[in-house]
Amino acid sequence: MKFKKWMIAAMLVCMMMMLTACGGEKKEETQNTGDAAATGANVLVDTYGFQYADATKPILNEKGASELSFTVYSSKNASALDYNDMKVMQDLFAQTNVSVTWENVSESVYAQQKNLIFGNAENRPDAIYHAGMSAGEIIKYAKRKMIVPVSDYLDYMPNLKKILEDRPDIKNQLINTEDGKIYSLPRVEEMGLLQNPNLLFLNKAWAAAAIEAGAVTGVTADQLVDGLTLTSDQMAQMLAYFRDNDMNGNGDANDERPMTFVYNNWQGNQCDLYGMFGLNDNLEHRVIIDGKVTYTVTDERFKEATNFIAGWVTDGLIDKVSFEQSQDNFLANGKGLETYGAFYWWESETVVSNPENYIVCNPIVGPNGGQTVCVSNNPEIGTGEVIVFSDCEYPEVLLAYFDRFYAPEMSAQINYGPIGIVYEEERDESGKLVQKPLPEGVTSDELRLQNAPLGIIYLSDYAWENVVNMEPRAQLRVERLAAHATPFVAENVKPCPNLQFTMEELNTLSNYETNLNDYIRTNLISWLMKGGVSDDAWTAFQNDLGGKVNLPAIQKVYQDAYDRYAGTTAQ
Repeated sequence: MKFKKWMIAAMLVCMMMMLTACGGEKKEETQNTGDAAATGANVLVDTYGFQYADATKPILNEKGASELSFTVYSSKNASALDYNDMKVMQDLFAQTNVSVTWENVSESVYAQQKNLIFGNAENRPDAIYHAGMSAGEIIKYAKRKMIVPVSDYLDYMPNLKKILEDRPDIKNQLINTEDGKIYSLPRVEEMGLLQNPNLLFLNKAWAAAAIEAGAVTGVTADQLVDGLTLTSDQMAQMLAYFRDNDMNGNGDANDERPMTFVYNNWQGNQCDLYGMFGLNDNLEHRVIIDGKVTYTVTDERFKEATNFIAGWVTDGLIDKVSFEQSQDNFLANGKGLETYGAFYWWESETVVSNPENYIVCNPIVGPNGGQTVCVSNNPEIGTGEVIVFSDCEYPEVLLAYFDRFYAPEMSAQINYGPIGIVYEEERDESGKLVQKPLPEGVTSDELRLQNAPLGIIYLSDYAWENVVNMEPRAQLRVERLAAHATPFVAENVKPCPNLQFTMEELNTLSNYETNLNDYIRTNLISWLMKGGVSDDAWTAFQNDLGGKVNLPAIQKVYQDAYDRYAGTTAQ
């Protein structure tokens, strides 16, 4: 054993002497490596014509188009064409000379293979599109230097660079708090829709019948137009009449569904009912009020609202199926014979066969005078959409290619479909893209999914005002929300944006947040379906939130992250 230790010591001494003697040689080697990197950069320009500044010219020359290629892995909708066959991708190649081979898989396959892709160092693609990277995953893989810091390459991305300069709020939703860099490409589609995912629709013929029968007080038939405001008492009277009568005239007085929605769905959910008590609720029960992260479930009004809504469920004014049905079932059951008296959704046109029979109402005024709507945390800025692996030989070329996606005209085609298939070749009198008439037998959703890869885009005010016309149904949503939703949200109430967390904060959320969400969800569904919450049960619920569920720790994490976001955005 002593001999072995002596030998090891002697070997270490020799190695140290060799390293000291070769110090000058090592420095020269490092210098040569730097020269090689510079030479590699020159090859891109001198040999392959690499340029990124002029968007009217290709990124690579013909030699670059034939000799350089990239592999991008992406999930896709089952209805979509293979991205390699999409006209918009073929047009991009013609415009850029950047050759990309798309490896498409289903969304379920990607979910299964995601970790395997990151773990396979020998056979990774150059990038993942529709990557769906969480803040925690970004931190983990950035620390392992497996993904490219996009922010190091912004000089090659003039479109994204300008977006981040003009919109610090977007930048601050992307920055990795561990090192201050950006590791993923965003998706930005801003119409002002996602913050308010519910509108209340009322069957005006059924409502007129209830009024004519004297079942509703204080409302006349001529008031049954868009923008009708009902009190909770008036709505309850209408729903009771719908419940008790054969409103659709089919001889069955039991198939009417007075009020319906899709419980805890991303849109068309129950949250706006809490607005009757002045609560801007959402599925996470978390909003920003006066700059403070606020949980609605700690508010006494939440208890009062829950008991009130539970009373409507018990009385059959709200169909109990609302708490069980899927979105698809809700939409399917709305077609054909009318069975819905009132429902929450973005648009009646999607839900029922005869949308002209329904009016859109303002939020219901509650028993104490409350009148507001849900403020959803559904983000219009998507983070983690695209990542580039560090194995990629020429990340600057691939990122310059992805940067073209952010030009407004290309963003419109990436999001909806290409010119010539979805958009007319000719612009309108304002110079904006116009959608072509739909082919017979094809819906707008089908045409879009078949021809648009979606993903990274930038469509905001400038694009809608100068480059592309909104889809007619999107424009209708915008107009209705502007009239019947957004005016009823106080200026001091905001949705919670995408926030970036430290690893310590992520660990806190990992330890507690799932339990919090499950605890709230389990109690709430029970209360709503079983007549409400007692004083004792509410007190125990609040004690658990502050104790074993550890809401204060979760709230602090969100507040700290929001303060960082708000502080840097304001600068």
